[in-house]
Amino acid sequence: MARYVVAQEGDIPPGGRKIVRVAGREVGIFNLEGTLYALKNVCAHQGARVCLGRVVGTTLPSEVYEFKYGLEGRILRCPWHEWEYDITTGESVFDPNVRVITYPVDVVDGEVAVTIPER
Repeated sequence: MARYVVAQEGDIPPGGRKIVRVAGREVGIFNLEGTLYALKNVCAHQGARVCLGRVVGTTLPSEVYEFKYGLEGRILRCPWHEWEYDITTGESVFDPNVRVITYPVDVVDGEVAVTIPER
């Protein structure tokens, strides 16, 4: 595992994102209410640059004829076919076994770093 500094803490405001190239991979860094998450910029479906998608909410399990909406600002929607992923876990909304790869993020002395496994 190698740690890469990718930004300064103030570079990614709450609700923002930054896409960086690290160790031969594109990684999206997302700031959700002050917590940073890193996702590999590859959709599990057909390899789209998923981190370019909209950050939205989604429908939640509900009873027949009910419509529940939630997780606003936490769901990443792929720009190609609208597959939805939870930014905090990388899991798809429809099946937790389908996921986008996630990486650990930490902030030390104002520097945002991502830890990437070596190939």
